[in-house]
Amino acid sequence: MTEPRTRITLRPAELVALAALVAVFVALITLMVTRELVFSLIVFGATFVLDLVVLAMLMLAITPNRPAEGEREPDTKND
Repeated sequence: MTEPRTRITLRPAELVALAALVAVFVALITLMVTRELVFSLIVFGATFVLDLVVLAMLMLAITPNRPAEGEREPDTKND
């Protein structure tokens, strides 16, 4: 049996880290503008969840579907 490549297994962690990085950036900007820690934490949580959902939807949109085992490839890539 072949092991999956490291790049494929780390992809979800990379997406979560990217969402966290964007959320930290937005929370820091909010903290500097409003100087309210609680509001900044709320913005961090909301941004993190929103980023995760958007990145997941984008990954679903660009990841091609593989045919099921035993199923033949379609003649055109649009099927």
